[in-house]
Amino acid sequence: MITIWLTLFGLLPFVLITVASFLSHDSRHLITLPFTFNNYLEILNPIYFKIFEKSFYLAGACTLLCLLLGYPFAYILARTREPYKSLLMLLTIVPFWTSSLIRSYAIMALIKAKGILNGILMALGIIDHPLQLLFSNTAVLLALVYNLLPFMILPLFSSIERLDNRLIEAARDLGANKTTTFLKVIIPLSLPGILAGSILVFLPAMTLFYIPDLLGGSKSMLLGNLIQNQFLLTVNWPLGSATSILLTVMMLILLGIYWHFSKAKDRQSLL
Repeated sequence: MITIWLTLFGLLPFVLITVASFLSHDSRHLITLPFTFNNYLEILNPIYFKIFEKSFYLAGACTLLCLLLGYPFAYILARTREPYKSLLMLLTIVPFWTSSLIRSYAIMALIKAKGILNGILMALGIIDHPLQLLFSNTAVLLALVYNLLPFMILPLFSSIERLDNRLIEAARDLGANKTTTFLKVIIPLSLPGILAGSILVFLPAMTLFYIPDLLGGSKSMLLGNLIQNQFLLTVNWPLGSATSILLTVMMLILLGIYWHFSKAKDRQSLL
């Protein structure tokens, strides 16, 4: 039954998208013969290249910020005793119970010109004029971090919780201070969690099309917006399919890197 389900809703759509990426497009047909590689060559267009470049930049910045914010929290969470650990874990998972679209609208309410953030800063006399945060890359990055941070925390927590405390104690017995122990022992041992969290954040950060639409405005377009527009606006399914396949290849490369640097037990944090 599982095989049939995966074949119908996983493998078959992927095969259809792959075939469509090699077909042609005209004004009368969504896809048509002949087979061609022009869809992949068209992605090399400077306009599309800038979108890829911006997507990598924002997704990379989002991943780095999530790692910097998520690692300390995951470490504290893993070292916290019950029942506080369960409470902190619950607070981490709670955002998953709310639609990310609603959370994006909440960010808009916070950072808009007459929003809560500007109201507080002006009331305290820190600023004289409202900060123009909305409809900018900063707003998009803030919303991406807010929505994707739990995806970084959970793999890190899973990896850090399984650390062998005897190795940490051995490092301290050999004269290593806290900083050296953290850099030389804890971080290398938690590398699978770092890689898993980075993959779970980086790929969605490039494809969450509604966040740039809501908080970035017309000036902000990421890879997800490009794919959406090719399918729904320009109705160029072959080009949209080719872009989707390229994104899938990137995902496979990242998974291959993770698979190479992780052990079997560590791969559960990503699966």
